[in-house]
Amino acid sequence: MMTLPWLDLPVVWAGLIGVAVLAYVLLDGFDLGVGILFGLEHQAEDRDVMVNTVAPVWDGNETWLILGGGGLFAVFPLAYSVIMTAHYPTIIAMLLALVFRGVAFEFRFRAATRNGRFWWDVAFFLGSTLAAFAQGLTLGSLLQGVQVTGRSYSGGWWDWLSGFTVFCGVSLVVGYALLGATWLIWRTEGALQARCRSYARALGLITLTLIVAVSLWTPTLYPTFSHRWFGWPGILLTSPVPILMALLTYWFWRSLQRGGQVTPFLCAQGWFVLCYAGLGISIWPNLVPPSISIWDAAAPPASQAFLLVGAVVLIPIILAYTGFTYWTFRGKVGAGTHYH
Repeated sequence: MMTLPWLDLPVVWAGLIGVAVLAYVLLDGFDLGVGILFGLEHQAEDRDVMVNTVAPVWDGNETWLILGGGGLFAVFPLAYSVIMTAHYPTIIAMLLALVFRGVAFEFRFRAATRNGRFWWDVAFFLGSTLAAFAQGLTLGSLLQGVQVTGRSYSGGWWDWLSGFTVFCGVSLVVGYALLGATWLIWRTEGALQARCRSYARALGLITLTLIVAVSLWTPTLYPTFSHRWFGWPGILLTSPVPILMALLTYWFWRSLQRGGQVTPFLCAQGWFVLCYAGLGISIWPNLVPPSISIWDAAAPPASQAFLLVGAVVLIPIILAYTGFTYWTFRGKVGAGTHYH
């Protein structure tokens, strides 16, 4: 195996999959958040506007989830098998919620009666909320550690369920709702935009509180986590995260107060990026804490190199398609805008 980090194939692939998962969280997070906010909106016209802000992009956003999951399966098969075995309930719940949400997304526009559309709206809200909650449960379970003996999962059926994982699930639902609110500030106008600005203020405060709580709880899970965040010289690497978080928080509140359109959304996205960086700092170089590293989980080098050729071709295509879609459907979305 090559020793230079930038030539180490497991490191390269860990970076690619990490970027794919982050892209999914940032992009699908806000459209899941729009679905979560359906629970706060009751006017059919406003709900139509909310859906139409994400109608051209929501399915493309989920491409990154497929890329991340497929890459994990192909390049880190050991990690994939352990993670799936340990989290079948949460992952199946997430996938079913995403499928049901996608069906509701399309069928609500085809409902023949107001009552029929109402139930599809309920399905859209529940699917979005359950998908976000299941993702938070899975994340929390990975952070608290997965029991492995040899090369197999040796924990129980309910190991993924704990106070910490439920807290992470709730935190991600709230965080996604914040992303949805700030997205709607950017893409809508009038009374709906004003309400979303109010939502963003409340959700921003709750999200920050939950981030602090998770950040203080996580180092207590393993001594290595605590040493990396508070020990020397690890604190030199970790200290920029809270400093940048404080700066983004200032800009977030300032932009909300000054009527900013795009800045609140970018700041909220920045919070997620910094939380993701903190997650990486905590668990690196493990894919399955506390015992399976990226090198332990990696496929043979020949397989990694072969798949990397495909990734070099595929990822720019996905980026180009995503950028073209967002550029084409840019601008405010009003009551008369329809994509169905």
